[in-house]
Amino acid sequence: MQATEPNLREWGTAKMKVSYRKLWVLCAERDLTPAELRRQAGLAPATFTKLRKNQEVNLSVLLRVAEILHCNAGEMMDFIPEELPLREITVNDVW
Repeated sequence: MQATEPNLREWGTAKMKVSYRKLWVLCAERDLTPAELRRQAGLAPATFTKLRKNQEVNLSVLLRVAEILHCNAGEMMDFIPEELPLREITVNDVW
């Protein structure tokens, strides 16, 4: 018998998406430009683009950013139910 992935909706669990809005606000509050954050964390341009577009990134990326900002994950991101609209934030929104 082959195991199948459970459908999260069948279990009554909503799928979630990520928002890094808090990250950009935190950077602005600390006068850390996006370019400087990317440089200090050693992030590739493609990885940084994923952050700007509220896309999933590896946990190791979040740990590097948290180390630079001396913060926890909850201070730089939120999980939002998939059904809710997610406004894409740009760097210009916080600087």
